[in-house]
Amino acid sequence: MQNTTPPNIPTTPGLSKRRVGRFYLTSELGKGSNGSVFLGHDPIIDRDVAIKTLATTPGLADKKQREQQFINEARAAGRLSHPNIVTIYDASSEGGTTFIAMEFLQGQDLRQALASGRRFDSIETVNIITKVASALAYAHENGVIHRDIKPGNIFILPNNQPKVVDFGIARAPNRILSDQANPEHTLFNNNILGTPNYMSPEQAMGQQVTAATDVYSLGAVMYEMLTQQKPFQGQNIDKLLQQIAHKTPKSPSELSPNVPAALTAIVTKAMQKNPAERYTSAAEMGQALDKFLERDKRLKRKRGRPAGDANGTQEQAPERSSLFWLSCIAVVVALLAVAANFWLKVVPH
Repeated sequence: MQNTTPPNIPTTPGLSKRRVGRFYLTSELGKGSNGSVFLGHDPIIDRDVAIKTLATTPGLADKKQREQQFINEARAAGRLSHPNIVTIYDASSEGGTTFIAMEFLQGQDLRQALASGRRFDSIETVNIITKVASALAYAHENGVIHRDIKPGNIFILPNNQPKVVDFGIARAPNRILSDQANPEHTLFNNNILGTPNYMSPEQAMGQQVTAATDVYSLGAVMYEMLTQQKPFQGQNIDKLLQQIAHKTPKSPSELSPNVPAALTAIVTKAMQKNPAERYTSAAEMGQALDKFLERDKRLKRKRGRPAGDANGTQEQAPERSSLFWLSCIAVVVALLAVAANFWLKVVPH
């Protein structure tokens, strides 16, 4: 079976002759300050892959740190095997290029989806967040804390399945990059490690990071999916960090009345300032979301709607349908009786 460039991704002229490791590059998928992502092909397995390369700007003083952090992503994610975590195939530095070869994903990340105006209803939100919680629970069980959960690091496939990506600042047991006193405040390419809008209070204050940090950040992502607003916003990073550390965000149901109270409670618990007051694990948060889905299914069954029919637009229950047709027949019979009575009165005999 011969693989071809996926639709809507134009081949970059001349790029197919370039190789990194054993992989051929065919198209550039994206470019940022830290590097580029290419669509590549693995000739041995005969499959498309995504190739993430590290930018090699000469003279950068933090080049060694950047390379270490880049390889840490492969080390952290590469030891994980979960359906909702991107799969890492290879990582190396060859010919002056440091790269990671990973599973090629089609779709868009959650940040792009939200920015494009896509709205997720409560059930869609819960289904996605539950799977991400499962992925994080698995990572935590294997000693890996992501530390940068945000919409841009949750990729949504065409079938609405999420994949957690970018473990660049994850903490793993065999991490090369040594933790510093305040690693979350370490500047990397003029950016704080971690995304401030979704950063936990302990990260904002430079305190010890645990799995509870990922729980908080996942709660912040869920908050935005439900309300179309970030829990905290601000152009000034210092003020934003102060809000995260000390201010309580508005309730999701206050911003969007359609948000069920049960989901507001889940988000509020996940985003508690004190890590000890949050869910004890991502797995526990996932269990709370599963219970919400089960309650929703029971309520819909009681109302005579098929489970998962969020808008109640599917067929009514058989009993209601029968009553409807019986009512129609009764109306028709009554009309016929009136017509017959009228005929007998007006037609001469």
